[in-house]
Amino acid sequence: MRVDLSEPPPARIDSLFSVPIRDIWLEIGFGGGEHLQYQAGAHPDIGFIGCEPFITGVAKLIHGIETSRLKNILVYDDDANHVLDWLPPASIGRVYVLFPDPWPKKRHRKRRLLNEDGIRRIARAMRPGARFHFASDIADYAEMVQNGIAASQYFDCEPGLLQERPADWPLTRYAEKAVETGRRCQFFIFTRNSRIMRTLQA
Repeated sequence: MRVDLSEPPPARIDSLFSVPIRDIWLEIGFGGGEHLQYQAGAHPDIGFIGCEPFITGVAKLIHGIETSRLKNILVYDDDANHVLDWLPPASIGRVYVLFPDPWPKKRHRKRRLLNEDGIRRIARAMRPGARFHFASDIADYAEMVQNGIAASQYFDCEPGLLQERPADWPLTRYAEKAVETGRRCQFFIFTRNSRIMRTLQA
């Protein structure tokens, strides 16, 4: 189930999967894997790559994959930037980053995944028309991402902030906890435009 980055990606990226697929979607920081497992079950013709460095979350997802007999998920249990840099340009049809680590202290904010460099890495891997789904319960992180997306010029900012959680985004345990503690969850969709970018130097 693990994505092997020791070799260059295959000429046909869909050949990573043992079943026929029509597109590849990526989830970065899947936590316990609830959302990833749900999406993979709902879209058996989509290949999913899930990135999560914490072994507890990886173990939960693998248990769910085996229980549900899903064959369209691959896992990477380390830094998602490794996968983003390994993937061919314009190879991904959708990216999910749902409730990433907020690194709330000011001195730690440079560690946030969706800084300027992180947004560029994600944009590079996405093909024109691909959608970037983002959610956060941290107001200043949501604002930072909105501003970073606009400044990158690689995404159309509409619809951007959604009025409510989309029906096909299941409520994860983290999101439930945020609601219980009174934090406002914000949900966004951005679309990759056709603007050509320079090759990212990793």
